[in-house]
Amino acid sequence: MSEITPQNILRHELIGLTVKVMHANNPMIEGIRGVVVDETKNMLMINAKRRRVMIPKNVATFRFDLPGGVRVDVDGERLVAKPENRLKTKVRRW
Repeated sequence: MSEITPQNILRHELIGLTVKVMHANNPMIEGIRGVVVDETKNMLMINAKRRRVMIPKNVATFRFDLPGGVRVDVDGERLVAKPENRLKTKVRRW
């Protein structure tokens, strides 16, 4: 698989990336930071401070730290899909 970049993050594996919840409908989950350990169609499971937190994709904006120090913000609505299907789909430029 190619190197992950801001342009291809929607078609890339998210597990293992450091993530922070930047904005959310629920203020209780804003600011949660950790490593993505699992992903379902509608949720990201994040290891954050010795606990696992399930964050719904469609209610949050996520900031992913990519290898090389690049950070990219992604609207969770764009991530809603089964991971195996999202990797195969073509993505419009954003």
